[in-house]
Amino acid sequence: MSNPDALLVDIAAMVESEHSNQMALTVVVPGAVITGRLAPERLWRVRVAEVLAASEHLKPFAALFMAAEADGTTSPDASGTATAARPAHLHLHLARILQGSYGLPHTGGMYRIAIDSVSSWTVGDLSYSDQPQNS
Repeated sequence: MSNPDALLVDIAAMVESEHSNQMALTVVVPGAVITGRLAPERLWRVRVAEVLAASEHLKPFAALFMAAEADGTTSPDASGTATAARPAHLHLHLARILQGSYGLPHTGGMYRIAIDSVSSWTVGDLSYSDQPQNS
């Protein structure tokens, strides 16, 4: 999408401002359907940093996610006063890529999705089943 959905941007901004991670969301992006819970960027970064820090091979990357100021969190308004910037990304945790009737990874992952790449979305976590459907 060249023009991000204003309502989706507002939902992401509310999650950022209220520091809530309870909003379940499913998005369609090129090549994937991803479902999970929206998280504020700072909380998402901390969680990713914790996972990276636990790995001997990936530990050096943890510092990138723990930067004091997350990219794009504030911007000056017309008067020059810093205000919260409109989110450009969705940060999902406990997220799964839906592939047929399966969700990958099974335990949920951490995804950062550019809002302008979302072609459609719905509130809620789409369920999936790893068991075949009986007709």
